[in-house]
Formats: sequence, C-alpha cells, structure tokens
Amino acid sequence: MEKYPIPMVPGPVSLPRAVIEALTADYGSADLETEYFDLYDRTVAELQRIMATADTVVIQSGEGMVVLWSALKSCLAPGDRVLSVATGLFGHGIADMAAAVGAEVRKVSLPDDQTISDTREIEQAIAAFKPKMMTAVHCETPSGTLNPIAGLGRLKKEHGVPLLYVDAVSSIGGVPVLTDDWHIDLCLGGAQKCLSAPPDMAFLSVSENAWEIVEQANYAGYDALKPFRDVQKTRYFPYTPNWHGLAALHAGAEMILAEGLSAVFERHAVVADDCRRRLEDIGLTLFPAPGAVPSPTVTAVYLPAAMSWSNFDTAARKRGLVVGGSYGQLAGKVFRLGHMGSQADKKLVQRALDVIADVL
Repeated sequence: MEKYPIPMVPGPVSLPRAVIEALTADYGSADLETEYFDLYDRTVAELQRIMATADTVVIQSGEGMVVLWSALKSCLAPGDRVLSVATGLFGHGIADMAAAVGAEVRKVSLPDDQTISDTREIEQAIAAFKPKMMTAVHCETPSGTLNPIAGLGRLKKEHGVPLLYVDAVSSIGGVPVLTDDWHIDLCLGGAQKCLSAPPDMAFLSVSENAWEIVEQANYAGYDALKPFRDVQKTRYFPYTPNWHGLAALHAGAEMILAEGLSAVFERHAVVADDCRRRLEDIGLTLFPAPGAVPSPTVTAVYLPAAMSWSNFDTAARKRGLVVGGSYGQLAGKVFRLGHMGSQADKKLVQRALDVIADVL
C-alpha cells in the first residue's frame, strides 16, 4: 500500500503539510549559500530547546541509525569497556554494535516488557566493570516502553563514567528528554519519529567531555563526528549537505515549538492513555508488564491468540489501517500503534481503534 488512509506505523510517520511544503522547494547548493548555514544554525537551536541541552547538536544526513553508529565509532577504540543496559531489542542491538566496533561489552538485561526501576544491579556493574561508556534506550519502540534515564545519569555522575549514550530516537519531541539534567553525553535522535519528517536526517547532542574523547579517538569514516565539531564556525561540511532534509527537519521542529513543548507532551500523553484504555476495553492485553512505564509515543499490544499477525494485518489494511508488527522474539505476537508526532492525534487514533474493534 503506497499511501495509508489511517497511518499508525511507529515511524516513519505521516508527513504534515508544512513538512511536505519544505521538501518541495528547489533549493540551491548548500555548500555555496549562506541561507543553508543560517537554516542549520536555526535548526540546531530548535533541537537544543527540544532536547533541553546547551551542548552542541550535530545534524547528519541519514536515518537514525547513522548517529547511533557515529557516536560509537567516534568515541570507542578496541578494548574500551561498554556497559549496556538492555530492556529490549534495541538495547541489545546497541550492545552488539559496540561489540562490532571492538569494545568489551557487558550487559545488564531486563525482560522486554519491563523498564528500569531498581538501579542497584547497574550500580554494582559500574563499580566492578568500570566502563568508559554506558548505553541505554529511552523509548524501546518494539516493546512500547519508556525507560527512566535520570537514575542512570545520577550513577554516571557519581561513579565518574566518562560517557552516557542514550538512544532517544523515538522519544525526542514527544516526551520530555532532559539531556543536560540527566547528564547525557550523547543523546541520539532521528527525523522520522516525533519530528514528523522523512527518514533522511539524524542528529545528536555532544557534550564537551564527549568532544574531547572524539578528538582522542580520531575516527575518520563517513559517519565520523569529528569533522562536525566546528561546522557552524567554518561553514564547511565533510560531505554535501542535504538542504531538503534539513528544511523538513526544521519544519518539524518549528511545529513542535510553535505548539509549545508542554502542550506537545500533554497531547502525546493524553492520546496514549486513550489508546491503551480503548484497547483494553476491546479485550486486548497490553505488552508492557504491570509496573513498567509505557511510552507516550507507541503502544505495543498482544495479538489475540486465535489470530495470526498476517491475518490481522491483511484485515486491517483492507479497512485502510496500517500498524507495525514487531521484531525478534516478539514477531508475530505483538503489534504496535505509533501515536507519535503527526500521528499523536485523538481522532486519528480513534479511527484506528474502530478498525481494530471491527477486525476482532
């Protein structure tokens, strides 16, 4: 299906009109025109507000994964120790990525339907392992959960861990992400989730301590962070900038700030609560365990035992609704509704839930 009448996929989300209009302009060469650099500066400032940080924000061309790799490759050398707090598929995936870079990785794992609460095991692992970097995922999209990060930031500061790396791709712009208050050194985001832009731009905040480590590591690949440290001063990018992608990202960020951060966060929370309440009224079981923190940007729910994912997906699509399945051990057992960004809309979610009730 090329276009979704009722889009509920948890990213890429449906593009708002302002984002589409930003994409349709016939821009000049970003290497040559001052307007591009001005737009980059404005977008960086907007992302700093949305991410609650005074740290440098770097914007790179590529889907969200580009900054996940960029931060790891730019900071880690073979043998460096990484402690990964894994509560789902993406948390385990980041641990695997760090290992692929050559790091020595230790994991503190929780079941996929739970979120971080008691940090004692994590603190013990920090004391024993003495990692250079801690990694965590804020919103585990396949699980529909939201990890509290403040406790990890406190441990990072108390134990002198040099780097805290947080994947906030599916939460930035939909829930509070307090980068500085949580002592995050590398906070990673993508355009295609709550920013409601295409999946062609990614961004991350970089603390001063992280920049020092980047300089020491001196990684020189295409996705390297180091060449971006002074782009706002030098006006020189390591590869051809994506003016269309940046314009769309700017439009998405501008919409969030025009609505107001508190209003945006409230809209996501209200829509998520309504969604989960209605799903339970229909008779479905939510995936997150009791006591886990559900994400305001995505809801994961068990398929009825008598219905396969294929049959459910086909029936929903016939009625115009497209939702997300899940991955790994959750594939075929769980489906997900992405009420994030432009899709955190009460009427849209109610239409989706009417279809689900009809299908079941």
